[in-house]
Amino acid sequence: MTPNQVTPTIIRRYFELAGQPDSEDYFALFAEDAVVEDESTEYRGIAAIREWRREVPRVSYELTDVEETPAGTVVTATITGDFPGSPFAGLRFRFSGYDDSAIRVLRIAP
Repeated sequence: MTPNQVTPTIIRRYFELAGQPDSEDYFALFAEDAVVEDESTEYRGIAAIREWRREVPRVSYELTDVEETPAGTVVTATITGDFPGSPFAGLRFRFSGYDDSAIRVLRIAP
């Protein structure tokens, strides 16, 4: 079974859109009060998530593992882009508090 076969639909959609130029479809994946944590900084709400996205380089994602845990879904990926250390393997995207319509918490860290 591949990571794509076991990944919840909203999380698959996140990775489909995250590597593309920003669009309203991408931001619509998040709840209005969503939290994204990246590089130990928290971004709360859609406005803050928009600011975060403006600052991060566009990357491509290769999903290498998906694990369901009591705390949520952990997706491990290799990211490739225009940043020092590219490609970076083993980056974990921890999704929690999501349902079919919205991501509420996303924590990104190795």
